[in-house]
Amino acid sequence: MFEHLTPAPPDPILGLTEAFKEDQHPQRINLGVGVYQDAQGRTPVLQAVKQAEERIWHSETTKSYMPIGGSPVFGRLVRELLCGADHPACAGNRLVTLHTPGGTGALRVGADWLASLPGAHRVWVSRPTWANHRGVFEAAGFTVAEYPYQDPATHAVDFEAMCAGLEEVPAGDVVLLHVCCHNPSGADLSPAQWQVVARLAEQKGWLPFLDFAYQGLGAGIEPDRAGVCALLDAGVEMLIASSFSKNFGLYRERTGALTVATRPGTDPAAAFSLLQRVVRVNYSNPPAHGGLIVETVLGDAALRRLWQEELDGMRSRIQGMREQLQAYLAARPTPGEFGYIARHQGMFSLLGLADEVVATLRAEFGIYVVKGGRINVAALTPANWEYFAASLLDVLNRKA
Repeated sequence: MFEHLTPAPPDPILGLTEAFKEDQHPQRINLGVGVYQDAQGRTPVLQAVKQAEERIWHSETTKSYMPIGGSPVFGRLVRELLCGADHPACAGNRLVTLHTPGGTGALRVGADWLASLPGAHRVWVSRPTWANHRGVFEAAGFTVAEYPYQDPATHAVDFEAMCAGLEEVPAGDVVLLHVCCHNPSGADLSPAQWQVVARLAEQKGWLPFLDFAYQGLGAGIEPDRAGVCALLDAGVEMLIASSFSKNFGLYRERTGALTVATRPGTDPAAAFSLLQRVVRVNYSNPPAHGGLIVETVLGDAALRRLWQEELDGMRSRIQGMREQLQAYLAARPTPGEFGYIARHQGMFSLLGLADEVVATLRAEFGIYVVKGGRINVAALTPANWEYFAASLLDVLNRKA
């Protein structure tokens, strides 16, 4: 059965890391994979996480299975983080949350569940979107379509085109929306624009599926949830896939959550029971450690303050790199305009580079970026950002 298998092509993002490891260039830089790095180029373990782990180690008395949906306390704390403990949807009975293996696991559990329901067989993703979105939903049996999002000429959200596209989405279809720190573009909707999207969802009857992987890395924990709150206030049903890989640095712990919101006055217990059946035949129970870290940090006032201070520092460092890169390019003859780099937020920026430019950066300078020119701004450091900026200018001016 296995004699004539053809190897799968490398993952467009993770495959870059494997090639990067083999590169011998003395100044090589990996701007592909979305992992935060500090000013020394390390992916640190947050102090709040270390302290939580110490508490868990001293107090843990069992390695027995977690409940299928995870710890109820974890679920409550996640919901409060998503929309605020005082939000009517959180204080009432509209939301249920499952602990999942990462944000990707949340997307897949939600996709598998929706695929089992009548009518939900097509998902609309932004153009562009995270490369894995299409694969996750296609694997669950969905047809994937696109709605306009970023204007490639201005690098801003083309909101008029986006709304025109969402106007045409049939009732019952699923629309995947990035809540903040859009991956790959870094271009986000304003709170006022989220209000418009929420009204469209209510009027047209399509189902929002929110990917919320970067809360706290855009404008802050509370500002970043504007899209979640706008849709909850509109009273629509929706799913929210959240991740603690980036904002807690729990990459290898694979800690995420899937939250389902029902309409006001509707008990979400049936949805929770059906989602548990999806989990049971997939991975059966979530891994405990990462969820216990998140639960411990969010549930303790001192640890939560420490985490927020560390998260604020991460966000500030990323924004500082954005501003330095943009200022460097603006001060020199450069084909194109790069002011959007400083205006956008989050870990990623989509530079719109031609394939030839991407290939030259890799071959001549050891700089690895995703096709199209998506760079992980969080991988730029005081030691490498100017080398990247000068190399990019060199290649752009040669290819102009």
